[in-house]
This record gives sequence, structure tokens and C-alpha cells, in this order.
Amino acid sequence: MANITTDVRDFSLARVWHIHCIGIGGIGVSALAKKFLLEGKKVSGSDRGPSAITEALAASGAVVSYGHDAKNMTADVDVVMYTKAIDAKNPELLEAHKKGIPTFSYSQMLGLVSAGMRTIAVAGSHGKTTTTGMIAWALLQAKKDPTVVVGSLLSDIPTNFIAGKSNVFVVEACEYQKSFLDLAPSIAVITNIDDDHLDYYKTFANIKKAFREFALKVPLTGRVIADMHDPIVRGVLKNISAKIVDYSTIQLGVQLKLTGEHNRRDAQAAYATLRELRVPVKDIRAALASFSGTARRFEYKGEKYGVAVYDDYAHHPTEIRASLAAARERCGKGKLICVFQPHLYSRTKLLFKDFVTSFDACDEVVLLPIYAAREKKDSSISSRMLFDALKARGAKKGFSVAYVSAPQRAADILAKHAAPGEMAVIMGAGDVTQVSKLFLS
Repeated sequence: MANITTDVRDFSLARVWHIHCIGIGGIGVSALAKKFLLEGKKVSGSDRGPSAITEALAASGAVVSYGHDAKNMTADVDVVMYTKAIDAKNPELLEAHKKGIPTFSYSQMLGLVSAGMRTIAVAGSHGKTTTTGMIAWALLQAKKDPTVVVGSLLSDIPTNFIAGKSNVFVVEACEYQKSFLDLAPSIAVITNIDDDHLDYYKTFANIKKAFREFALKVPLTGRVIADMHDPIVRGVLKNISAKIVDYSTIQLGVQLKLTGEHNRRDAQAAYATLRELRVPVKDIRAALASFSGTARRFEYKGEKYGVAVYDDYAHHPTEIRASLAAARERCGKGKLICVFQPHLYSRTKLLFKDFVTSFDACDEVVLLPIYAAREKKDSSISSRMLFDALKARGAKKGFSVAYVSAPQRAADILAKHAAPGEMAVIMGAGDVTQVSKLFLS
């Protein structure tokens, strides 16, 4: 969306009472909405439709409206927080500008909230949610009382926000539209750097430049936690001033509940961060061993007809390969079925060749139409095209491919062909999660 913001300099949340949230059901915006409610502030907000998140906020005292309308911008609103997913012509945002009400993006508001705190910002193209969750869980177990904002619901504590009393603020730092540059981290964690969000960045060089800017925000007394055996990360961090802690050499010394090499690497990053926060090794290992994960990150949803069902947020080729490798590790020689919904026309088009080679670990792939999210329809790319390319790939690699038009049809396929010992992974960043509910109901 267009850059329509208010200067954050000299703005204080202390004098704010009523905060209106455009896109209040979003995982990030909702976390800060919870924080403001706990502080006794008035919180209102709007979203396209109801969800478990908006209903929980309403039950906690937020005034939630469905649909965006200028009338939602009541006379007592002091400040507006908005998700960057909204359109620049959003009527509530336009009304706020008309009335001279300060407006901040979620990431700007996150920066305001974290000001003056010891901020541990976890960034990376993949794995940042799990790594943030691991760090948060370990700090909680060690009685360090952190404030936490994470981009999913923690499995052990089903929330995306934890209100702490210490000065430690653990936050998932998103790279989309350079959002993470609104933070001032004392410790910056970079899990990896990949070619995602090319609809915004255009080139991989621009992505790497943004991550370097993020690392340069760490002061001389701070730390950057990264894998210095990764040539891309190593190049990005070349000659930065802050001390770099290489997590790739860490021996975990513990068995994780989570499956997959990618989760073990996330645990290494979390371990290194926690050591910098002076958490004892025995407490780190105990916490990592007991960590159950976060929602939609290879999350076990149940079993039916002997088929184990997992729900997974993977929507980038690198994530798909990692999650399916973990699934294969878990199910062994059993049949592995992946129901996949591509996310965004731009991502599907720009990474098309990589998507085609991402499903080799499967025995069967079921494709849904592209989930457009914030984008307008692009007739030059479709799931049908991906289906054709995957079908040709599958003929060589030994997996079958089906295309369905809706989540219910995918659930029907699972029910029709299900057999004991199989595993189904429901995968994608859109509404594909409905498939697991439909199949298991």
C-alpha cells in the first residue's frame, strides 16, 4: 500500500487512551490490541469478517466491527494502528487522515511499544515464528518475565502476546516492506535469508540490503545471532560493527519434540540467544525439550481412518521442502499426502520453477486454487499451470497430483482414499487450514 503514515518522533503512547485497529484480526495487530486492553486502554477495530481472534478480543472488551466503514472512526479515537495489508483507500484510514488522527502501521506501533526495552528481534525468511516461540518459552520457564509478540499462537500457551514485567521484549520481526526496520533491537536474530516477498523487493539483492540495514541497527554493545556458515548470511553481515554470535556450531544436547532439521536449526538460534541473555544451560535444554511448537507449524490436528493429519503454514518452496522432509522423517515409508494452496499470484509466478521441485518427498499432492490475499487476480498464473508442471514432475519422481476447486473437495479426496498409516499435511498460508477441520469433523 502507499506510504501514508504519521511521524513517530516525539509521539508517546502514554497519553493515548482510545486506539483503533484496522485489521484487528491480524496476528500482529491483535497481539498489540491485547496489550492495550490489558493496560486499560479502549480498543476498537475492524476486519473483513469474524475469526477466533476477533471473537476473543471482543470477549476481552474490544469493540470489533466487521467490514470497514468511516463511521467506525468515532470522535474519541486518539490513534490508529493499521496492517500494511489494507488498501490505501481504506475508508477508515482516509477518515482518520481527514480528522487529523495520528496513524501508524503495525510495525511502527511495535517500534513505539518496544522503545526503551531490551528488544530481542527475531528475523529471517523462514523459522522466525518457531525461533521466537522457543526463546519466549525458555524465558518464561526461567522466570525472566518477558513481554512477547509472536506471529502465531504458542501451543503451550495459546496466545500470540504475553505481558511481562521485565524490560525484556521478545518480538518476531517481519521483513515484509522492511517492517523490521521500525525496531531498535539490542539482539537481532537472523535465521536465514531467502528470495521471498519479491512482489515488494523485486530483487534478491534488495532483500539482502534490507537484512543488512536490520543488522546495522544493533548497537556496538548488542549482538547479532546468525549462521555464519551460510554464505548468504555471511555476506550480508560482512564488516558490521556489532558482535556476531554464530549459532551453527552449537550442540543442543537435547531431544526436541519438534521434527525436522529446520526445527533443530531454529533451536540452535534460540539456544545462542538465550545464552546471551544469561539463561543457564540446564534451563535452556529443559525448555527446548519441552517446547511443543506454535500453531500451523507442522501442528498435529488429529487422526481419522488411521490417517494422521498435520497443519502447516509453509508457503515458500524452501519451507515446503523443509516441512515435507520433517513429515517424511515422521511417517517413514508410510504414504505422505500434501494438500497445498499456493499463496499469492506474485509468489507463485516468481518462484514457479522452485515450487515444481518442492514436493518430491510426497506420494500424492492435492492442489487448491491460488489464495490471492492482498493481490488482484492475475490471469497469467494459476494453480492449473502448477498442476500441469507437477504432473509431469510426478511422472518422473513417482508421485501423483490432483486439482480440486475447494477445501471440501480436498477433504473428500482424503476421506475417499484414506488408509491406516498414512499422513496428510495440509499446507499453505491461506484458508487451506479448513481442509483439516472438514476431514476430521
